[in-house]
Amino acid sequence: MDPRERIVTSVSALLFLAAAAACVLLIPDERAVDPAVTLGLLLGYAIALHVRFEFAGYYGSPEQLVFVPLLLLGPLPYVPLLVAAAGILSLVPDIVRSSWHREQWLASFADSWLAIGGVLVLGVLYPGELDLAHVGVFVLAIAAHFASDLSWTLVRNLMLDRLPVREVIRGFSGTAGVDLILTPVGFVIALPAVDQPLCLLAIPPLVYLFHMFSKDRRERYSKTLELNRAYRGVVMLLSDVVEFEDDYTAQHSRSVVELVNAVADELQFDSPRRQELEFAAMLHDVGKIAIPKEILNKPAALTASEFEVMKTHTIEGQFMLDRVGGLLGRVGEIVRSCHERWDGTGYPDGLVGDEIPITSRIVFACDAYHAMTSDRVYRPAMAPIAALAELTANAGSQFDPSVVRALARVVERGEPVVSAADEIRAVLAGAPMPRNTSASISAAS
Repeated sequence: MDPRERIVTSVSALLFLAAAAACVLLIPDERAVDPAVTLGLLLGYAIALHVRFEFAGYYGSPEQLVFVPLLLLGPLPYVPLLVAAAGILSLVPDIVRSSWHREQWLASFADSWLAIGGVLVLGVLYPGELDLAHVGVFVLAIAAHFASDLSWTLVRNLMLDRLPVREVIRGFSGTAGVDLILTPVGFVIALPAVDQPLCLLAIPPLVYLFHMFSKDRRERYSKTLELNRAYRGVVMLLSDVVEFEDDYTAQHSRSVVELVNAVADELQFDSPRRQELEFAAMLHDVGKIAIPKEILNKPAALTASEFEVMKTHTIEGQFMLDRVGGLLGRVGEIVRSCHERWDGTGYPDGLVGDEIPITSRIVFACDAYHAMTSDRVYRPAMAPIAALAELTANAGSQFDPSVVRALARVVERGEPVVSAADEIRAVLAGAPMPRNTSASISAAS
């Protein structure tokens, strides 16, 4: 922990201990509690905290399967302390492996506020034995439990992370969704356990089932990550080949990657497809490897027959990427359509409007803008304002109008800085794509 986090966590832990002590002193203890049941729930809670699984983009654990019975069957005044104790017990495996930090125990107290709300509601309204006649009180207690957890999450964010509140609530809703699903299961198990404590033995198999699912999911994710790294390695290899064959094409592709990412941000492009977009931007000209160099590097405008040969580079690019398959096979489909025009007069398939993948439309516009603003052997670079005017004039015929508008906003704010080769390699290896801009349109002119 950094000093600020240590202070916030320490204060939170002390305040929690004070609240837990107040619960012990002020809340009546009206339950006949079996010590063996309490001990079993304590150990079960500690074990459940070790099981982590991904759910709808967030991580959760089956701890609610144990927390609900502990709240409804355990010694009510001591439930907050038992929750904190379970958090400390969950550190034992890490202590054995010498992989824990001495401040983790402090976080166990600071993160136990979730137990306070439910205990207070039950202590005030119904501190007795679990009874269906008071189910409304139990529902209110669970609501207070979630409220306590959310309150601590918001306070911690205010003091430490300072993320947008909407983002914090979205993240909390993801993890709380897991708890909300498991809460009725915990209640159904706890209800008969009032008279038959052995019913609580239904909890360990469920926790173990979550453990097995979590383990299987981690293994699958690990394999997916390895495959993703392999794809990125292929992209880096192909970009090296492009650079070896034609330095302009390599530099051009890197700049298009930067523009494409900035435009995608402007269009609020969804992140699941962002990787395909970045790869397509980097490899949209990879098919030029198959184009004869006398055509590729001709210091004059191409003849009609030469241009027909040049047009085959999109199909050649798709063919190369199709041979890799998987993710790069999908990128190949984008590469194939990177010269389709909005009005249907593009190549190779004559797609019209929304028939063209949005990813291809973004790459096409950024590709054209950068080509116009770059020096070529047969013409000097255009000024950014002139290039934007050309794009705008052809919006609705050659280019998607919404993409052109987004690109114009990006350029008017300042063109993205061209990354060095090593930075592009870092991006393809997994680092986040830089979004900074520096050069204003006037400076670029």
